[in-house]
Amino acid sequence: MVHNLSKEHSLISNWAAELRNIEIQQDRMRFRRNLERIAEVIGYEISKQMEWESVEVTSPMGTASCKVLKEQPVLATILRAGLAMHNGLLSYFDKADNAFLSAYRKHHPDGSFEISMEYMSCPEIDNRILILSDPMLATGSSLVKSIQYLKNVGEIKELHIVCAIACTVGIDYVLRNEPRANIWCGDIDEELTAKGYIVPGLGDAGDLAYGSKMQS
Repeated sequence: MVHNLSKEHSLISNWAAELRNIEIQQDRMRFRRNLERIAEVIGYEISKQMEWESVEVTSPMGTASCKVLKEQPVLATILRAGLAMHNGLLSYFDKADNAFLSAYRKHHPDGSFEISMEYMSCPEIDNRILILSDPMLATGSSLVKSIQYLKNVGEIKELHIVCAIACTVGIDYVLRNEPRANIWCGDIDEELTAKGYIVPGLGDAGDLAYGSKMQS
């Protein structure tokens, strides 16, 4: 299932507009915070679909029957661009376990690229709810490869993918490989360039959030 949170006007569409704006992008802290805020709202929406249970809580004035999450999810992200959205999710799912993966495009002289995975650190994920964040869902290759790596260490019970901007091409690719995935997007664009960049998109989310990087 695909959830486009800009389909109906809300604060998310305002924050997505700021993420795209080349003038506002000069403020890195604001760029990171907008990614965090989109993730926070999506985290809230995901929480409404999760199972809950009733517990008795003692207050200074008596006992209350309260609804709480039945289980905590595993929050995973792809370094480095996903860190801001991960922090947004973690501020809501503050008791969650966390997983971190390193996946990047390794470009070739002919313009093609492959996804290189060099690092993964994760808790027990077998029969757990996994929420994987990455600000840009372009081709979907990084996300699919990251999910496959995670599935090598455990069977995921429920998968949610959280991104700020997605492309229809990438969404289709992810759902072909992971048909049970729930994809949550701040907004969706239709065009993808031959080099795998979303148009109009917003540029390189990692560079805009954390500064330019050396190219090797």
